Amino acid sequence: MWRLLGTANRDVWVGIRRFDDLQRDLGISRKVLTERLRWLVAHGVLERTAYTTRPPRYEYVLTRKGLELCDVLMAITTWGDRWTAGEAGPPVLLRHRACGELTHAELRCARCGERLHAADVDVEAGPGAAT
Repeated sequence: MWRLLGTANRDVWVGIRRFDDLQRDLGISRKVLTERLRWLVAHGVLERTAYTTRPPRYEYVLTRKGLELCDVLMAITTWGDRWTAGEAGPPVLLRHRACGELTHAELRCARCGERLHAADVDVEAGPGAAT
């Protein structure tokens, strides 16, 4: 499922929005891409918008849910850059639009603002947990 969410969603995030461009970039069959895009649209991660009517052609745009998934992709990218990038360095860089500086994603506590690490967090049952 992660591959399904990650690759097509990432491509749309970086500006590859049309079916043929997505298919070329991902290197997967049209059938597989159609199934993935259909799933992402059905689950509210992407939405299809027409960019021409004759013939009908669509592009895919991120929903709020899809943009939030990109936050997760940025965190995974930071991990990958730290642990798997070779000597040449990371394959992509993140530039913060607000300040113009290169950056990386990091988790912070929503309450106190300190960096958040798994070793510093206790997991507790929430209201939706099974009894």
